Amino acid sequence: MTVDGKYKSGKSERDENFPVASRVVAARHRAPILAYYRFARAADDAADHPTLDAQSKLAILNALEETLLGRSDAATDALALREQLRLRNLSAQHALDLLKAFRQDVTKNRYETWDELLDYCRYSAMPVGRFVLDVHGEPVSTWQHSDALCTALQIINHLQDCAKDYRNIDRVYIPLDDLASHQPAWCEPLALQYRDYTLHELPPNGFGIAALMALGILENFDVRAMGRDSADAYHVQIEAMRLAFADLYAHVSDPTTMRLPVAALLDRDYLA
Repeated sequence: MTVDGKYKSGKSERDENFPVASRVVAARHRAPILAYYRFARAADDAADHPTLDAQSKLAILNALEETLLGRSDAATDALALREQLRLRNLSAQHALDLLKAFRQDVTKNRYETWDELLDYCRYSAMPVGRFVLDVHGEPVSTWQHSDALCTALQIINHLQDCAKDYRNIDRVYIPLDDLASHQPAWCEPLALQYRDYTLHELPPNGFGIAALMALGILENFDVRAMGRDSADAYHVQIEAMRLAFADLYAHVSDPTTMRLPVAALLDRDYLA
């Protein structure tokens, strides 16, 4: 019996916000990485499906495991990875670890502490980097560096998808103790006078200050006289944004740790 693929999202490696087996990767290594991605995508689609019940999700994940281990051919999304593992004499453990995380996604919607979340990342994130390193023949000693990077990227993804995950599947990865201890802070918006307009943006650690800085720089140029869509007009606007974002990345962070005050970045003499 073959697993019905109607549950799948239709998302592929071309739809991700990160490269999958890009041309930076040697051609000989792309097939196993793509097979691993497609296996993970099939499992992720099952675990995150908004309407499937838990039993159906777990059945799909079980079929992926059984096919990966050669006990069945029911889950077609596991066949290519099984073949790549055979051809390269690689362990199935990194894929099995992913399935452990996806099963946890089905049964666990909240995390009490950061330690709990990091334990989840041990199975949801770290195996991805480890698999890529194994494909390239790198030693196990390289895993620790990859583990830290993959965990950080996983948590960033949790934050990026926080609202969507909560709305669609009632899942929140941000630890409950962190949420309980959070205290919102009221802040005064930044303001800048640009010609006849007063413009407001949220203060750091938001990016709005970059827009104000760019406008402060443009105040020194008669952009209208340069002509709409002229090369000169585009040039000064692009350069103003480039300089503003250079300062943003160099100086803007959490307001409690910024070394350069916001007022200095918006100072008219500085922007002239």
